[in-house]
This record gives sequence, structure tokens and C-alpha cells, in this order.
Amino acid sequence: MDLASAFSITVARRPDAIAVVDGGRRLSFRECHAESARLAGGLARLGLRAGDHLLLLLKNRYQNAALYWACHMLGVIYTPLNWRARAAEIAYCLGDAKANAVAFEGASAESVREALAQSGLEALPRVVLADVRTEPGDASYADLAAGPTLERPIAAEEDSTCLMLYTSGTTGKPKGVPRSHRNELAATVSMIAHNRYVFGDSALGVMPMYHTMGVRVLLAAALLNGKFVCVPAYDTELALRLIQDEGITTMFLVPTLYYDMVNHPDFSAFDLRSLKRIGYAGMTMTNALSAACMDQLKPELFVNYYGTTEVYTLSFCDHVDAKPGCAGRPGLNQMLRLVVPDPEGKSGPDDLVAPGEPGEIIASLASPEAFAGYWRRPDANAKALRSGWYFTGDLGRRDEDGELYVIGRLDDMVITGGENVYPEEVENALSHCPLVRRAAVIGIPDERWGQKLVAFVEPAAGASAEGLAAYMGEAALANYKRPKEYVLIERIPQSPVGKILRRELRAGNYRRVQ
Repeated sequence: MDLASAFSITVARRPDAIAVVDGGRRLSFRECHAESARLAGGLARLGLRAGDHLLLLLKNRYQNAALYWACHMLGVIYTPLNWRARAAEIAYCLGDAKANAVAFEGASAESVREALAQSGLEALPRVVLADVRTEPGDASYADLAAGPTLERPIAAEEDSTCLMLYTSGTTGKPKGVPRSHRNELAATVSMIAHNRYVFGDSALGVMPMYHTMGVRVLLAAALLNGKFVCVPAYDTELALRLIQDEGITTMFLVPTLYYDMVNHPDFSAFDLRSLKRIGYAGMTMTNALSAACMDQLKPELFVNYYGTTEVYTLSFCDHVDAKPGCAGRPGLNQMLRLVVPDPEGKSGPDDLVAPGEPGEIIASLASPEAFAGYWRRPDANAKALRSGWYFTGDLGRRDEDGELYVIGRLDDMVITGGENVYPEEVENALSHCPLVRRAAVIGIPDERWGQKLVAFVEPAAGASAEGLAAYMGEAALANYKRPKEYVLIERIPQSPVGKILRRELRAGNYRRVQ
């Protein structure tokens, strides 16, 4: 089944249920479907056809959600980018995706217009929101949404591409990840099952829709006639207020945003009792933060959802309260293996590690959630896709119960004095220190050790390198896993979705605390 048909079924089931909330605007499923159908007609009049790419640089707004459904009705590939992207990255993606149109708002207008000029694409069709100062050739969202409805929605093949997400590009140029209707529906059903979502749930739309988690929250809410509450740009106090005022029942965030919530100075002023089921993904969560979430948010269910943009569900753990950091067991229709880590990419799917030993996590491409390969990147396919398996680049180990723990990235592993150290393990130990707000660990070249373990710390009051060293001297870590240097900095560099950018630390792009 294609996504437009799935949405039509949902609309017919409960047409008057609220589908999207954006500030003071509330759209029922009937209204959202009607607006999306008019937008699809407008996109068709701009010349877009099935298989074309619409590049979008929009915050989480109702217009973004409506354009998402409009694309599926027309068979256009919804291709979102970070609305904060700079002109050079936008220009790259315009060319890489061979975009047929672009949609943007005021916050991204300057960069988009610069990118179009750099690319010689000034004549490309443009859809602009009301906060954009229009120029000749711009098509306003309002005009498209007021026009005639698409007469006949496209009945897309389930294996045709409906979505293309760009990876964050933390290790180079972003890679396009095409996703089919079948991939997206299977991934969303898995997410619903593993997080135990129910009909009529209210979901907080915090994760940006250019990220796989953001799209998944929207689609899961829609399939269950749930309410998707837009958060255009993350603000902790706003998020807490929306949980209270909108009766949010489910939340799916990266750990960074949970950290901001439970550490907000006015946290106790908000009534969050409606929140029942929460989950996290995108990066590991420290044991200290996991405990704080359980203690302060008091969810009925707390899930660690381990996955990727390429193959959405890898594993899940629904007992994080008992086993903090555990990624659990493979998800629906998924098979995982741990193979010998090889930075050169020469390991095969049968090169299994011994029980309890760390290995690279690989996932079967037979899963209905698995993509078919990167967009126009045979080099990336050769590295990641081998013998029917997706090599994630993540390192993991299984405990005595056979449950998975993700311990880091293969590229981030530090070899010091001949011993392998996984930064997340050291960061987890640091997270319990009262002198630490956030921490990141990397290896830097060292004549004696090969690589020297260095901890970068956002300090709490009273922190010093000596105090940190004293604390870690008592931590339950082998000596070779203890940092040899502590650097106090103003802010740990992070991606827009909260992932640590270790390359920025290696490059010296940080400011020391004075």
C-alpha cells in the first residue's frame, strides 16, 4: 500500500479527530486531507510529476505536514533538508537530488536563494510560506492551498520512492537515503508496536521532519488517528508547556532533549502526568540521564529504540528502567549479527565475534524496512552493503542475556597502548560525576600511546581537571580507559539533532572555559 492510500483510510476512520496542532491552528483529519489535496493540485500546476523531488527547508509546521501528504498524493518524493543548512549544502543537495522544486520559509530564505543563484537554478519552481518576502516566480503556499484539488491522486507502487532523507554528513558530504512506501509503512508499524502506541495518542512533534525520527512520529500519529503537536524550533519550556496543555501521551526524542527537559529550572512547575510512553533514539543515553528520566517523567513505558535512517528498526529495549543503556533484541522482521570490526571494511557477515566480545553491528537487508541503497553513491553502497547485509559502522556487544548494547562507532574507537577503548563507556562514567554537565571523549595522536584518551567536559560549578581526574580514578574502569587529559570547554559541539561532533573537537573547534 502507498502512503496516500494509508492516509485516506485513516481519514475515513475518524475524519473529525484532530490531526495537527500548530500554535492556535488545529486541523482535523478531514481538513488536513483536503488542504493536502489542494496543495497536490497546486504542485501539479507548477509542473511536478510522479518521481520528481520537492526539496523542503521548513520547520515543524502544519504546512510541512500538509506538504508531506501532498507529495504522496502526487507521487512526488518528499526530500527535506535542515532549515538551518547553509547555501553550499543546499546547492549540493539541489544538484544531487536533481530537485524539481523547492519549498522554504523566512528562516531559510536567504540561504535558499543564494544556493539557487550558485547553482544557476533561479528559475526552479519555488513554494514560499507567508513570512518570505516574495520575488517574481515565487508561488505562495496560501495560493496553492486555496486552489483546485488534485483530481486523481497517484496510486504509487509500494516499492517506489516516496521519501529521501539526507544523512547528517558528520563524516563528509550528506548521503541521500531513498525510502519506499513499503519501507515507511513497515518502519512505522514497527515503531507503533515496539512503543505500544494506541489509537488517539497525542505526540509531541519535536524531532525535525528532515530527520527519520521526526517523519516517523508524524506518520505513526497519523496512522493511529493521533494528534501531532508541532514544535517549530525546539524550546524546552515550550515543549514542557505543550505536554501539559495538549495532554501529550507519547514522546520520542534524542537524549540531548531529555537532558534539557529534566534539567530545566522550572521543570516541577509543569503537570506532565499525561505522558505515558516515552522513547529515545539517535544516540546512547547515559545511565545517569536514564535514571533522571524515570524519576522525573515517571513513564509507564521507557524504550530505547536503536535504528538508522537506512534500516529504521534494528533493535529495541522496553525495560530501560531495569537495564539502562540496553538496546535489547532485534525488532520485528529484523536479524542482527556482530562481526569482527574492520575499519577497512573487509569483514563479512559470517565473521562472527565470540559471545561477549564487541563487534560491528550488521542488519539483514531482507527486512521490509531496509532501503535498497544510497542515492547515486556506489562508493557508499560498496562500503555499507555486502552480501545482503547492512554494515552499520556501530559497535556493540551482547550481555549474558543475549541483549545488545551499542558501545560506539567503529570510526570513534580509540586504540591506546594497544587496547581498544569505546568513548561512550568513558562518557557514561563521567556522566555520574557532579562536576560534569556533558562530556565527550576522543583519541588524539600521541607518540607513546599511539592515541591518548582526552575528555572534553562542559563543567558544572567547581569543576577542575584535577577534580575530574580524582573522580575518574575511583570509577569502575580499567586504568587504560581513564582519560589522560581533561579539557574544560564552554560547549560540546553537537549536530542539530544532538549527536556529538567529535570531528570538531579533533579540529580544535571549541572554546576553553576561562
